[in-house]
Amino acid sequence: MLNEHGLIIPDWPAPANVRAIQTSRAGGVSKAPYRSLNLGMHVGDNPLDVANNRQLLNRYVPTEPVWLNQVHGIHVVDAATASCVPDADATFANSRNTVCAVMTADCLPVLLCDKAGTMVAAVHAGWRSLLDGVIEETVAAMITPGAELLAWLGPAIGPQAFEVGDEVRLAFIAKDAAAVDAFRPRLEGKWLADIFRLGRQRLANVGVTSVYGGGLCTYSEPERFFSFRRDQATGRMASLIWLE
Repeated sequence: MLNEHGLIIPDWPAPANVRAIQTSRAGGVSKAPYRSLNLGMHVGDNPLDVANNRQLLNRYVPTEPVWLNQVHGIHVVDAATASCVPDADATFANSRNTVCAVMTADCLPVLLCDKAGTMVAAVHAGWRSLLDGVIEETVAAMITPGAELLAWLGPAIGPQAFEVGDEVRLAFIAKDAAAVDAFRPRLEGKWLADIFRLGRQRLANVGVTSVYGGGLCTYSEPERFFSFRRDQATGRMASLIWLE
């Protein structure tokens, strides 16, 4: 079952009272194709298996995580006051032991904290949310200058595997001309996108330049990570952060 070998601990200089973990697909009870630590209730897995997986995860966090109904939007909620399962793609907290969480299986998870250790946030940055400004909205909700924030980028689909069409590339460039450097041509009308670079660009635009992580590719490591683009029917991993 879930143990330290199934968890990734972010390597970043966060304050000592900021705790964060990233799950992999290892350490749970779900059967194929959701093997094994699927945390998503919405992907067709046996609900009892998912509940058991969440119970296993709860051994590593102080309270039940505040789960979101992620809709590829830019809505940000305060985890301490969220009711039920809110429609949102980012959450923040400034109270102790409130666990912010987002789930992914190729989209970019971003964890944020301030250098003083008083605020944390988790962001689900799929390309649509990233394009529309979910990172900017989250930083604004934290009411902290970007220069006072740290960011960690979790596992996401890598730049060798994330194929998009002309319309996605042009939409990003229309929002930020620097995004041109995040795309490489593949076939006619198709491009390989670097979602890690796009995330770093958007963070830099709001003053967040202390950025860590990035580079773990969900698509290319099937034994370690879930990937929707690779498998379609698959589970979800979680990126979690809280103040101790």
